[in-house]
Amino acid sequence: MPLSRDPRGGGTNADGSQSSEYCSRCYEGGVFTQPNITAEEMTALVEGKLRSMHLPGFLARRFAREVPSLSRWKNRSASLPSARASTSELQPRA
Repeated sequence: MPLSRDPRGGGTNADGSQSSEYCSRCYEGGVFTQPNITAEEMTALVEGKLRSMHLPGFLARRFAREVPSLSRWKNRSASLPSARASTSELQPRA
């Protein structure tokens, strides 16, 4: 949700201050409300919500397509080892 459309103006950080990055539906008290949701699941959720608001399908898909580029998932994917990494790449180096 664009923060400009969030009725609460955004989520809240752990110290109670307002988040300038995450909406109130996703982020409360410094934690994600759905911590285990994947980018793919969130994409489907966003697309469904936009369609329920009578946005044409092609626009709903277009807007939802941006979900994986949000910092929540960028940061997560950058910290995870590649699924294609070989076993030797995952072993500690001496």
